[in-house]
Amino acid sequence: MSSRIHRVTMFKLPSPPDQQKLLEAYKVLEREHKKEDGKPYILSMKTGVTISDPRSRGWTVVNKAEFASLEDMQYYDKECKAHAALKEKVKTLGIQGGVLYGIMVVYFEADPFTL
Repeated sequence: MSSRIHRVTMFKLPSPPDQQKLLEAYKVLEREHKKEDGKPYILSMKTGVTISDPRSRGWTVVNKAEFASLEDMQYYDKECKAHAALKEKVKTLGIQGGVLYGIMVVYFEADPFTL
């Protein structure tokens, strides 16, 4: 039995107006994500602005998405039109360090014995 895939994406986006634009872009993604069969495939998605804290090290917006499988997450990365539109929107925002250094993506399968 495979575990769900949890994906965390963080952005260094210092401008509060740009942060709000990114939050709005994620709301569009949440409404419009679908596979070819018309069915949504993201199990859950939460996005927000970080709470000011030195440990944040400049990361200001965080998205956490949950997928039923690695294949669904790969579809999100490579084929989802709604995610492609979000990535284009991100390029227009003031990402500190550009997309190479101002965005971090990690994903993992949760240990089934954790809460």
